[in-house]
Amino acid sequence: MLMKRTRQHESLSDKIHRFRGVILVISVPLLLISFVLFLMPTRSPSLDSFPNRKFSPNNFPLARTAQSYAVIFDAGSSGSRVHVFCFDQHLDLVPIGKDLELFLQLKPGLSAYAKDPKAAANSLKSLLEEAQNVVPEELRHKTPVRVGATAGLRQLQGDAPDQILQAVRDFLKDKSTLKSKADWVTVLDGAQEGAYQWVTINYLLGNLGKKYSNTVGVVDLGGGSVQMAYAISETDAGKAPRISDGEDTYVKEMYLKGTKYYLYVHSYLHYGLLAARAEILKVENSGSPCILVGYQGSYNYGGASYPASAPPSGSSMHKCRTVASKALKVNESTCTQMKCTFGGVWNGGGGDGQKNLFVASFFFDRAAEAGFVDPNVPVAKVSPVDFENEAKRACETKLEDAKFAYPRVEEDNLPYLCMDLVYQFTLLVDGFGLNPWQEITLVKKVKYQNSLVEAAWPLGSAIDVVSSLK
Repeated sequence: MLMKRTRQHESLSDKIHRFRGVILVISVPLLLISFVLFLMPTRSPSLDSFPNRKFSPNNFPLARTAQSYAVIFDAGSSGSRVHVFCFDQHLDLVPIGKDLELFLQLKPGLSAYAKDPKAAANSLKSLLEEAQNVVPEELRHKTPVRVGATAGLRQLQGDAPDQILQAVRDFLKDKSTLKSKADWVTVLDGAQEGAYQWVTINYLLGNLGKKYSNTVGVVDLGGGSVQMAYAISETDAGKAPRISDGEDTYVKEMYLKGTKYYLYVHSYLHYGLLAARAEILKVENSGSPCILVGYQGSYNYGGASYPASAPPSGSSMHKCRTVASKALKVNESTCTQMKCTFGGVWNGGGGDGQKNLFVASFFFDRAAEAGFVDPNVPVAKVSPVDFENEAKRACETKLEDAKFAYPRVEEDNLPYLCMDLVYQFTLLVDGFGLNPWQEITLVKKVKYQNSLVEAAWPLGSAIDVVSSLK
């Protein structure tokens, strides 16, 4: 009885003391679990839970602090495109959703608004909105946005290019939450465009950091200009001829992934596919053998209009090639160097850096539209002679039949299909001196980490700007 009364009046401290062993057994594991949970980072939603390419700021997963984004606008002559890239701390691409980049495009390009700079800037609105939405909100203020205008804007007359660029700068300042600078909105130097393209393709192929002889050369055929770029030896770089003041140098020194490269690069203004049409039509005053029979009209480019119709004798691949050679100034004796391409331009000397040639942009597009490469395959091995063979067929086709023979070619481009294919063959063989049977790689996209990335200069620009901000 005494024992029972004692336990009835037992204090709380006495109970804790008596059951201290049980309490310790229970509380210690609970405290350890709570401590571990406290230290664990909050888990972000999986990237795999975002299957679509369109995101909103509210549902995009939080980025790791080591990640960096870059938004690059390619303001080309045929349209405007935006690329968004995300890099980790090693400068490797990180997926945005299920893709390694966001890529969107629209037509026409900024140069179509030569008389309305504000409208030119506003044409980028939808692309900007899409681009901003994939960048985490907390990273937008330090995410660079660059606008690189290419040959289309370079060819506008007067102060139109400057007015358009200023309108774009004002537009980004007012409408964008991204990091923008005045000198990040510019007409891209042609040689710079070629260099960025070279960086892009060799980066995606995993060649950067290797010897120059293990890199590939690049030919990029745009609308207004064509660029050639490839790495050369230090010895050949030392032989580069001097160029008159105000022009691009032939060799750019680049330090990439611990390796110094001497990059031969040259941009040929007026010799992009769309600009070359105008140059070819200037050669013949009364009918062009490069225009499909059945078409009578005019070709408008760079603010000028050129009569475009087939002569009474019809179109001809051989006659068209003669005209294309004249437009390229292939036979003009203006070359003062040991080796030249066309128009008296030094060719860089050739070498191992040029032996594997990746040919991009309109080269791939026309080949796919003409049907001699699969448009659904991003890379194709061809030879220049393939362009010649398809040109023969195209030049013998009347316009009314071409609509059925070439269903992938846009209607506005059909009259010029013979011209385009002949010009591409002539540019490669007579212009750049390639063997007609040399194997070249047509490239639209390059496989990188089991994904496909656009083989275009903006990635090279993104690598450059992100590197400069670190």
